[in-house]
Amino acid sequence: MSAPKIIMYTKPFCGFCAAARSLFKKKGVSYEDIDISGNPELRETMINLSGRTAVPQIFINDEHIGGYDDMAALDRSGSLDSQLGL
Repeated sequence: MSAPKIIMYTKPFCGFCAAARSLFKKKGVSYEDIDISGNPELRETMINLSGRTAVPQIFINDEHIGGYDDMAALDRSGSLDSQLGL
């Protein structure tokens, strides 16, 4: 199975973004971190793709899984590992 494509829209100094990065590091998976601060076009793209304005917004294989709380809930239920191919 190939590595999942993970994209995360973030901002610096965001505690939830840092928590998401930490969880991905713990899982040993790489991700693309897109910093939307100071870039209205990237922020608009994130909102259009996710329907949400808060960061982080996380996508695994082009599927929106939500923010950090959503990802943590998936991890607790055990389904995050399967989405990550672990």
